[in-house]
Amino acid sequence: MTNRPAVPQDSTPPPGVTAVAPEESVPVGPLIELPPAITVGEISDLLSIDVVDIIKQLMRAGLMLTINEAVDFETAAMIAQSLGFRVKAPKAKERGPGSLVVSSDEEDPALLEPRNPVVTILGHVDHGKTTLLDSIRNTSVVDGEAGGITQHIGAYQVKRDDQVITFLDTPGHEAFTAMRARGAQVTDIAVLVVAADDGIMPQTVEAIDHVKAAKVPIVVAINKIDRPNSDPERVKRQLAEQDLLVEDWGGDVISVALSALTGEGVQDLLDNLQVVAEIGDLKANPSRPARGVVVEAQVEKSKGPVATVLVQTGTLRVGDILVAGVAKGKVRAMLNDRGERISEAGPSLPVEIMGLAELPDAGDVFEIAPDERTARSIVDERVRERQERRGTGVTLDEIHSRMESGEAKSLDLIIKTDVQGSVDAVKNVLLPLNTEETRVNVIHSASGSITESDVLLAVASDAIIVGFNSGPEPGAGSFARQEGVEIREYDIIYNLVDDIDKALKGMLEPKTRDIVEGVAVVRAVFKVGRRIGGVAGVYVDQGRISRGGQISVLRDNKPIFSGSITSLKHFKDDVRELSTGLEGGVVLEGFSDFQEGDVLESHQTELE
Repeated sequence: MTNRPAVPQDSTPPPGVTAVAPEESVPVGPLIELPPAITVGEISDLLSIDVVDIIKQLMRAGLMLTINEAVDFETAAMIAQSLGFRVKAPKAKERGPGSLVVSSDEEDPALLEPRNPVVTILGHVDHGKTTLLDSIRNTSVVDGEAGGITQHIGAYQVKRDDQVITFLDTPGHEAFTAMRARGAQVTDIAVLVVAADDGIMPQTVEAIDHVKAAKVPIVVAINKIDRPNSDPERVKRQLAEQDLLVEDWGGDVISVALSALTGEGVQDLLDNLQVVAEIGDLKANPSRPARGVVVEAQVEKSKGPVATVLVQTGTLRVGDILVAGVAKGKVRAMLNDRGERISEAGPSLPVEIMGLAELPDAGDVFEIAPDERTARSIVDERVRERQERRGTGVTLDEIHSRMESGEAKSLDLIIKTDVQGSVDAVKNVLLPLNTEETRVNVIHSASGSITESDVLLAVASDAIIVGFNSGPEPGAGSFARQEGVEIREYDIIYNLVDDIDKALKGMLEPKTRDIVEGVAVVRAVFKVGRRIGGVAGVYVDQGRISRGGQISVLRDNKPIFSGSITSLKHFKDDVRELSTGLEGGVVLEGFSDFQEGDVLESHQTELE
């Protein structure tokens, strides 16, 4: 390696460095593009400078680092610039953590192609979710191979009238929300399963609230219509109480009556899913590097770390270097939902991949790195970001700062109470707090203790949990502390309302008013040095004159000047204020033309 403190103008740039033409008033030197994170050794390689000299530069900046330790972009840029290089910032979030683009808005329209919808089935336990999934899978598997699936990979595809639908077999709305909490929106349509004989149950309400928070279209599957005591109309009425008005009742929510056990109505459900998908006009760009989401992951004895991933855009290929969360590896093999080896997977296709060095988490975003070094840099950055994000949830005390940053003027709450009757009572007392400028948004409310599912929803929705005579379960409390979710507990409803009201007012632009805190009369004008009439000798007639006040000078009851105090004295002492009955000297910034009889008013601005 060449040891040099700077790069001469006529030097040949090292590999990976682009030379630029000199510009007037711009330092001359090779232009390099640094990644968001890079190790000391990699800086040495990129600049073709001995690593010892890089470490010396870091020591001069007060950083004691070894060759394998990573630094952020700002530190690397500082070192490169000190050695004569010009630095180009990395493209905004091109490969940054959590940068999955579900929407196709930023893609070239000419490269977009229709993609298959991704559907998740949610609902109360024992209402037939698993039976419905099995019924769909066994009657409509791609290529008609009923029962042909050789393994369970947490997702599969069915074919209906030449259109393929991808189903995610998540264990429930907790997993659905866990993915959202990690920044991944994986579902295009949510199917809510409600048993026609049981009706809406507490877990159904939770599922509804989780789907609403995700802003995903809902299709209701009213299951078990083959039961003798089924009552679909009662289910529709209960749905209306949850603000889900079905089409039969004049609303826009599609509902399908079916029996997952007998298969009646299942094909009708698939037809309606196709309609919702067509309305959504789902598209993706298959020609770009793949991005997607980890559905599940586990270690298998014969395969090692194995992950089921859903490709959302681009095409995933065997041999790609994949980064998922803080796990990375080279894709050695891919299997589809029927256990067949495939070489590539396009948008909306779920596949099982092998080759990761460790297990990612369900919901982690995956993307493709151009090389191993970039993959390592991405993982290092994500590890740092996870550490920085830990414990940074929203609190009521932070609402004021949100107002200053211009964020949305709504406060999302999750309400848990001791008894069901208290739920409506708490919601009703919060309703009057809504105004045209701010509003309380209750994204979930129920009776019972605060659970880990509530905390997950709060993480995904950036919400605050309010417990009225209800506290967190032991696991939920520690989980909330870990994720930085604020839990507020109350036993007096007026204290609850008061705190929420204060938080909402903090979201408004502060209203201020001007008050006169004191009045003084100029009794003499003093010459100071060469300045004539520079100091006003005053007598405080009422209130006080303070250094922090804004002074208005009135002459013949008309204001002639307004400014701040530069000097305030009582005899020879500098003071912060003069109160009623005291005399002193006042010097104003930008004004010295005092006359005897002038009136000085001290004004303060305060919040209403």
